[in-house]
Parts: sequence; structure tokens; C-alpha cells
Amino acid sequence: MTTLTLETEKPSPPAAVSSAPPRLTSMDTYRGLVMFLMMAEVLSLSRVARAMPENPFWRFLAHHQSHVAWIGCSLHDLIQPSFSFLVGVALPFSLASRTARGQSRTRMTLHAAWRALVLILLGVFLRSIGRHQTTWTFEDTLSQIGLGYVALFLLGFRPVREQWAALGLILAGYWAAFALYPLPGVGFDYGKVGESNTWSHLMTGFAAHWNKNSNAAWAFDTWFLNLFPREKPFAFNGGGYATLSFIPTLGTMILGLIAGGVLRSQRAPWAKVKWLAAAGLIGLAAGAALGWLGICPVVKRIWTPSWVLYSGGWCFLLLAGFYLLIDLWGRQRWAFPLVVIGMNSIAAYCMAHLFDGFIGSSLEIHLGANAFNLFGAAYGRLVHGGLVLLVMWLLLYWMYRRKIFLRI
Repeated sequence: MTTLTLETEKPSPPAAVSSAPPRLTSMDTYRGLVMFLMMAEVLSLSRVARAMPENPFWRFLAHHQSHVAWIGCSLHDLIQPSFSFLVGVALPFSLASRTARGQSRTRMTLHAAWRALVLILLGVFLRSIGRHQTTWTFEDTLSQIGLGYVALFLLGFRPVREQWAALGLILAGYWAAFALYPLPGVGFDYGKVGESNTWSHLMTGFAAHWNKNSNAAWAFDTWFLNLFPREKPFAFNGGGYATLSFIPTLGTMILGLIAGGVLRSQRAPWAKVKWLAAAGLIGLAAGAALGWLGICPVVKRIWTPSWVLYSGGWCFLLLAGFYLLIDLWGRQRWAFPLVVIGMNSIAAYCMAHLFDGFIGSSLEIHLGANAFNLFGAAYGRLVHGGLVLLVMWLLLYWMYRRKIFLRI
């Protein structure tokens, strides 16, 4: 994927070229699951949970459709790392395919730079919807991927030991940047950066170096983001997200790059599964241990190095599971709805940000506001969101049948 195009036929390996890699359905399925979880925000499970506060089932689902406040992980928190990880997984296949088609290194590098720029600006555009002017922030998933993509692309041509070395330097360097940044003074007013001084998720001691909106990445943004035209000076991000998170996000993409290399290697299929599963378990253990020992808390919002390892562990395990189930055991029929989404992930991402409100309001206009209370008022938003989700999937299915795939 290198330019923003409208393809008119389903991607397939070039004919009669032995080095062109086969397309793995497991990757499309995993990507489809990630996009589905993002699109499924329209189900508003938290509203259902609030309407039935005594029901543990809906509380559980609502928790996993929400981001944790700071430390920890929910299913929803794995969307962005999975999407970033899969960019890395796909890269070795893309490089092999383009090389098989005779593309030069220079041409591929220029395409990578163009793709990175488009991703960055598309993320800015999506963050600016509903604003009075362009909102120059770079915490959107697409912008974060774009900021690190050229470096990832260049690493794709390097030996795997150099990829591991780059990952180690990124994690150690980013950890040191936070650890060495001075802690805020005793009188620091968190109320001026979006939180109360009594916020229950503020950490003390060494871990305080990773507190919300008082860390090294926040300090960088108070300078960097104010270089752009703004409605008012930037003081903090309400969620604690930061531009510099693209650096450890590159670490997540490198993990995916290494995983993609394993899938393309000459290892036996079961050896690939075992490697991915072992890497997943090691990543989970290492990330959790860093947090438990107080060395580095596991925080997705600022993408701490321990989060790279912990979330990367889950990504390895999920990829291993999909590869085993779909590509080795051939259980593909159940995955078709996810494949439809995964093969058009950019279209799905944009739909979820641009069209969900229009589709929802159109359904209310034509069906009536009370049409969604078929199972009671508590489930009204769930039914409404389910119909919106169905319409978005049908649009993607129509594109799939017409062989229209948006690529960057």
C-alpha cells in the first residue's frame, strides 16, 4: 500500500513469479477484527450498562469497549497497537511483492514517504472534523503510524538482528527520556492540565515520571503543537495522548515487522505458530513485570515501553491464533465478515469517523426515533448502533463485491 488509489480488482500475487508472497487470510481476518471493534463503538455498550447497573454482563462488555483511565488494558485498548502491529506484519509481504514486480528501491522509498505523509494528514483531517479550523494534533492512529512509517520501511530491508537492536534502542531511549525528565514540583496544579490533584490514577515515587500531562511527552507538545495555528494555545490533551508516542508506536510496528518476517520465513508452519506464541507470552510477561516492579507502568495513552511489550504480546498471540485457525487448519468460512472489513481497512476506518453519524440520523429520520426501542428503552441505543454497524458492513461488502479497495 503506497498511494491513495481506488483499485478495481482484488489484490493478488503476480502470476508466474515464484518470489511473490501468498496472501494470508489470517492477516485480513485479524485486521478485520480490529476494525470491527473500532466500528462497534456505535453499539454504545456503556449506555446499556448505565441503564442496567446491576447487570455484570453489560458492565463487563462496557469495560472492554472503553479505554482504561491510565494504567492497565482493556480489549478496546488493543485496537491501536493491533492496527500498528499489522502494518509491520504486512511490510515484508509488500516489499517482496513490489520487488517481484521489478520496482526499484528508490521508487519504493518515495512511495513510502508519500504514504507516510498521506497517513499523517489524514489523521489530522479526521481530528479536525467539526472544528472551526484545522486541528494540528498528531495522536490519531493514522498520524502515529505515518510519523514512524519511513523508519519502519527502511528497517524492512535490514537483517532481523538490526530490527531487534532498533527496538531495544527505542524502548530504552524512550524510557530514559521520561525517567530523566524532572518531576513536577510539590505545588503543581493538575487542574490546569485537565485533571484534579486528587485524581485516583496519579502515581507517586519513581512512577510519577509517567503521570498524565506532566511528563516529557506532554512538555514537548506544549512547545511543538503551539508552532501550528490554533484557536487557543495548546496546554494539554484531555486524554493524555502525545505526539511523541509515535516513537514507541514504531516499536510496536517493528514487532509486527519481525512477526511478518517469521511468517515469510522457511520455518515449518507449526514452528511459526510456536515462535509467535512464545514471543507473545514473553512480551506479556516482560511488560507486566516492568509495571509490577515499578520500573515502567503499563500505560497505553502515552505508549510506555512496557505497554509496547505487553500489548505486543497480545498481538503476537492473536496473530498466532488466527494463523493457526485459518491458514493452517483452513477454518475460513466463519471469518468472511471480518475479511470483508479487513481487506478495506482504510475505508472502514474512515467510515467509522465520517459516516456513522449520518447513517444513524438517517435511520432515525426514516424509521422513527421509537423504532429502536423494540426490546425496551435500555436497549434502544444498542439496536440503533447495531443497525448503523450493519449498514457500514453492507457498504464494505458492496465494495468487496465490486472489487473496490481503498489503499494508501
